[in-house]
Amino acid sequence: MLDETELLEPAEQRAYRLLVRLSAAGVDELADSAAIPVPEARRLLESLRTKGLVRGGPVFEPLPPDLALGDTLSRRQRSLDTARQIVAGLSEEYRATTRRRRADHLVEIVVGAAALRERLRDLQDGAQEEILWFCRANPIAMSGPDNTEENPALERGVRYRAIYERALLEMPGELDSIADGVRRGEEARVIDVLPVRLAVADRAIAICPLVPDRELGLGEPTAALIRRSELLDALLALFEGYWDRASPLLVDAEGGTLDESERFLLSLFVAGFPDKSIASQLGVSRRTVQRRLERLMAAAGVDTRTGLAYQAGRRGWLD
Repeated sequence: MLDETELLEPAEQRAYRLLVRLSAAGVDELADSAAIPVPEARRLLESLRTKGLVRGGPVFEPLPPDLALGDTLSRRQRSLDTARQIVAGLSEEYRATTRRRRADHLVEIVVGAAALRERLRDLQDGAQEEILWFCRANPIAMSGPDNTEENPALERGVRYRAIYERALLEMPGELDSIADGVRRGEEARVIDVLPVRLAVADRAIAICPLVPDRELGLGEPTAALIRRSELLDALLALFEGYWDRASPLLVDAEGGTLDESERFLLSLFVAGFPDKSIASQLGVSRRTVQRRLERLMAAAGVDTRTGLAYQAGRRGWLD
């Protein structure tokens, strides 16, 4: 059984999928089918057996992944729920006790859209390794097209991982801006709803607005600038939990659909976009979208859209 902190590495996923297609295989057969050295095939099979995904030897047979991974997924969900409770509790404590800005405190309060926008720019300009984003609909300080700091950061090697609310991508200009970022190296994923707005640089400092969306417009936006602390650790855990659950958003080098596997269309479909919105983003008719989805269903060997979404994940079409 997998420990809750472990994941299948890409090579193990490929080996397992190949073994499923073969029904059963020995070390030599897997090595030949996967075009990998025999010692590597042996290592992968032994690792899969340790993790409860195959049985046997010298001939190995695949086992149902839900039995081996179900407990791990449940533990991850409980960990995510715990992280959200920690964030809620600590945020409430900070809001109740922090009333003024002091440089030696772990949390600094930033008031006003202009000040918040400036801090977001400084956060990216100072990043050396990684930026993490929770991007909710209706930005309060900086929209995607206004974020001129991302491209220079990407060019100097900073990794960007961003999770977008689905409603944000439907706003004018946002998807084009996101697609441009993805072509430059941003890793983007989509989810229905995010719990908070968030930006984190180098896992060392974060900005998290404190005013709930329902209270926006009642006064100046207020955010917390959070340095290394248990609160920051909780926010990082929250991000990683949502990253695992979100759907990848993929584009090709020219911003259109990927003719090879229709991955852009498929990523929008899996993210929950209706046919009309997908057609608008691709610049085609709704009927064209429906025909392409029908071809993908035929390629996946299914006759329902639910089955297509399942097979897309199972076959790694969006990896």
